[in-house]
Amino acid sequence: MNSHTKRTDRIGIMIKMLTDNPCKMLSLSSFSDLFSVAKSSVSEDIVHIKSLFKEYNIGDIDTVVGAGGGVRFIPSGNKAADKSFLDSLCVELSKESRLMTGGFLYYSDLLFMPDVAKRLGYMLAGNFMSRQPDAVLTMETMGIPIALMTAQALGCPLVTARKQPKLTEGPIITISYTSESGKKLESMSIVKHSIKKGQKVVIIDDFMRSGGTIKGMLRLLEEMEAVHTGTGVLISSAVPERKVITDYVSLLTLDGVDEQTKKIHIRTTE
Repeated sequence: MNSHTKRTDRIGIMIKMLTDNPCKMLSLSSFSDLFSVAKSSVSEDIVHIKSLFKEYNIGDIDTVVGAGGGVRFIPSGNKAADKSFLDSLCVELSKESRLMTGGFLYYSDLLFMPDVAKRLGYMLAGNFMSRQPDAVLTMETMGIPIALMTAQALGCPLVTARKQPKLTEGPIITISYTSESGKKLESMSIVKHSIKKGQKVVIIDDFMRSGGTIKGMLRLLEEMEAVHTGTGVLISSAVPERKVITDYVSLLTLDGVDEQTKKIHIRTTE
């Protein structure tokens, strides 16, 4: 790149590269080589970017010294803005048209909107940043969009458990688990080499009633000798109050559905 690149242009490009790669360490040398400037100039730019991010509550810039060091962007949410977003989501999810036969709530259209999925994924990721997970695990299919965005925010890969394993993916591990309704036994599978022994894994799912599906994913992690380091869900049901898991983060709580009046009671989790 032209060595005469303006500092403002250089900072703009650095911000783009950092925010496109959250939680990933980028070396100062890579910036220095890209812009053909001294590392000292890059360091000054980083200080300025750090100040900007702090002022506008975008996130933090973490600098690590040493041979394997560098700089990385740690996203952080704006609590007031996040609360407002979740409240508006509750209004949308409370619409009568979203109530389906059997008391089920239709929301897949929202999860597959990239901007919504990214916002929710980054909110969930904020609870696990300090734990520096090696992977995010979810169950197909509905949880995939927000789990993928959570993985992006955490700077790690997404692994998907399946009900029907694909033979083309190689050796698998399969376990049986009790369904969310607790009325039948189901199975889930995971590719054997997708998570390594000792890796730290965060579980993400779209909805939790009793916690049966998440309990199944926990069993998968046990089989793979991985370390469970947190669980996050978009919506948790208030009923049953007692879940089969106790340690989890939920963005929204579904208090109940009245099929006769077609009222949906959903709120931001306190």
